[in-house]
Amino acid sequence: MYKDIELKKNKLIIGVFLLAILVTAFSIMPVPVSANNPIDYLNATDALCLPGGLDPFSGVDCVLAGPAKRLDELGQIGITYPAQPLYITKPPFELNNIPFAYARVSNEEVPLYATIEDALANHPTNKLGLGKTKYVSLLQKISTEKGVFYQTSTSEWISADVITKIGIQYFQGFLFKENPKIPFGWILSETTSRKGPSYSSVETDNLYSRYNLVRIYDSKIENKTEWVMVGPDEWIDHRFVSRVIPNYEKPAGVESDRWIEVNLYEQVLIVHEKDRIVFATLISTGVDPFFTQPGVFTIYKRLVNEYMRGAFEADRSDYYYLEDVPFIQYYDQARALHGAYWNTLFGYQRSHGCVNLSVADAHWLFDWAQDGDYVYVWDPSGKTPTDPAFYGPGGV
Repeated sequence: MYKDIELKKNKLIIGVFLLAILVTAFSIMPVPVSANNPIDYLNATDALCLPGGLDPFSGVDCVLAGPAKRLDELGQIGITYPAQPLYITKPPFELNNIPFAYARVSNEEVPLYATIEDALANHPTNKLGLGKTKYVSLLQKISTEKGVFYQTSTSEWISADVITKIGIQYFQGFLFKENPKIPFGWILSETTSRKGPSYSSVETDNLYSRYNLVRIYDSKIENKTEWVMVGPDEWIDHRFVSRVIPNYEKPAGVESDRWIEVNLYEQVLIVHEKDRIVFATLISTGVDPFFTQPGVFTIYKRLVNEYMRGAFEADRSDYYYLEDVPFIQYYDQARALHGAYWNTLFGYQRSHGCVNLSVADAHWLFDWAQDGDYVYVWDPSGKTPTDPAFYGPGGV
């Protein structure tokens, strides 16, 4: 019995050996090659490059294929692993601190009183007209049997029933320790990226929120819509992003090493000093037809705060009244760089021609700038009128 088992075992070993020989023979048989069917192969001495520059034999030639080739392709458009750092920091948060308490006034016509006695007697001495953009700066509060009244920065009194206290938006741009090497931007509104530059492309699983920071690697126009690439096979409609595009060339007409760039298309402000980008942030400029005028200007008047009021429409339907507007720098007639405590949509056109900034950003810019500093306003899309005859004095 044992002999039979041993015999079967030997036959099995011989069979496996013969099968291995046959497989080897077939595997090395020549394969016919034609011009229509070329064979791509590596020599036995060829080595694949390791991805990410990790090859310990960096002096040895290697074949760029596989993951290394993919990383090289991404690197050609600025996508690296890990991502290139942005050497940025926030300005001091204390720049948000200002000695004003603001309140929004209701849209209807509102009475104002010269004294608290006039208020108690319901004898108005002034009024704020109809308008959707009316804000007062509050000094003191008095409670009476006729209700609560606040004194404003004009020393007049207003009923608490027609105002709503507001806080300022704590948005701040960035200071740069080193010049950015690639464009970047802020997300303006919640959105999901897509795998291609089109709304017909599939959505990714990446959801972006307002003020998220993204790097921009490429852009394409599809069906008259610009798309920006924020990662490998990841695109966002440009209307959801405000970009900072590094540019260190001094604009024509700027005769100093210090200038403030206002990009109307991107709705960003960039501060330049010599060959460096010092600061960048979101802004709100003039909405159609009250565009912010393109051109080269210089700051000619600076005020820590001032009230602003006016109207541009014939029926005064756009009447505005704003007390204690902070950190004002006039550069083009009535157009100015200033803090806009009433604005919560930086990154979108909102003004009557001025350049609106957050209070903290306006504060930083006010501390940095000087009389005579250049302000360069431009629209790379070419959509903003450039004929000076189109423009009036401008406004808030």
